[in-house]
Amino acid sequence: MHYTTVKGILSAKNGMNLYRGCQHGCIYCDSRSACYHMEHDFEDVEVKENAIPLLEDALRRKRKPCMIGMGAMTDPYIPLEERLCHTRQALELALRHGFGATLITKSTRILRDIDLLKRINERTKCVIQMTMTTYDEALCRKIEPNVSTTRERFAALKTLREAGIPTVVWLCPILPFLNDTAENVNGILDYCIEAGVTGVICFGMGLTLREGSREYFYKQLDRQFPGLKEQYIRRYGSAYLLDSPNGGALMRLFHRRCNEAGILHDNDAVFQYLREFEANRQEQLSLF
Repeated sequence: MHYTTVKGILSAKNGMNLYRGCQHGCIYCDSRSACYHMEHDFEDVEVKENAIPLLEDALRRKRKPCMIGMGAMTDPYIPLEERLCHTRQALELALRHGFGATLITKSTRILRDIDLLKRINERTKCVIQMTMTTYDEALCRKIEPNVSTTRERFAALKTLREAGIPTVVWLCPILPFLNDTAENVNGILDYCIEAGVTGVICFGMGLTLREGSREYFYKQLDRQFPGLKEQYIRRYGSAYLLDSPNGGALMRLFHRRCNEAGILHDNDAVFQYLREFEANRQEQLSLF
């Protein structure tokens, strides 16, 4: 871990990352890509030491409240968050200034802050986004070694539902020759249906690899799945988009099951839902 001072914290679309780098060790992580110009070891997490005062200033300057997003590049609940509590402080600011919040995570550490998530959702809107890739727990521990397993994330989704907090699942990436099966997709969708998620985001069955992320991915394939790297190279070469050979059938399965369960599964519709800020619900209720 090391500290840095930054000039700003919110993007033009009101997203932010309090950390750069990650300790979760997911073998497919796009954030390792060279195009993001991370000038330090990925596991040596960069902490933006002035992020919280910058955020408070930015929220004060906003003409009207909106949804604040966290976690697009680095999970806001990496292990360091247990000690530093920067994500919790950011949520406290969102609550204090009347903003909504949405976070993307793979960690059950989010339940530590369920008190704040509930209060934000009661006042405005809070949506938790949880990535789920692999129904098989043993395989999950191989490709996402240092993070909550899929079953643990499923339990967290149910806890959030019981607290009245809406959730969205990212079904990605689906890795060719590893988890691109109907059994895997059905298992994850079973979890989504039982947990009552609002929507599922899926950009197709496959993954993307760029310079930086490709090298790490192949190194991990060599370590844990001998011979699979060569199968990837024969089929995909140095392609950016690696579509599963089972992609068409799996996408039909995905859309059919979401339709049957009444789950949003059009990506544009889900993103619109995530962006939409809702005014004070308690005030609205008092009008009736």
